[in-house]
Amino acid sequence: MNAINWFEIPATDFARATRFYEQILAAPLHIDGSMGTKLAVFPYTQGEGIGGAVVEMPQARPHADGTRIYLNAGADLDAILQRVPAAGGSVVMPKTFLREDIGHIGMFSDSEGNVIGLHSPN
Repeated sequence: MNAINWFEIPATDFARATRFYEQILAAPLHIDGSMGTKLAVFPYTQGEGIGGAVVEMPQARPHADGTRIYLNAGADLDAILQRVPAAGGSVVMPKTFLREDIGHIGMFSDSEGNVIGLHSPN
C-alpha cells in the first residue's frame, strides 16, 4: 500500500500553471473538467502508482508553506531544475544529496507560488 494515492497542486491561473509543469517536466498534462473542477492531470497509469493534478478551485489556494509533495524527477533532477526559471518559477533548493539509500532532492517555487520538491535516486 502507498501512503499517498492522489495529490493536487493548487493554481490561481490554471493555464499558466499547466504550461509551467508541462515545460519543466517536458511532458503533456491531461486536461479534465468532467468533475466540475479544472484538472491538469500528471502522466500516470491508473491503478499503478500515484496520480495527481494541477487544480483550480475556490477551496485550494497556492501557498509556499502548504503541504509539501515531492515529484519523481527520474534519473535527471538537474534537468528539471534547470527548466524551472524559464518556465516562470525559481529554484528554492538545488540538487542536494541526502544519503546513499535515499538519493537527491531539490525544491522549486512554481508559477503559482507553491513550493514543490523533486526526488531522484541519482
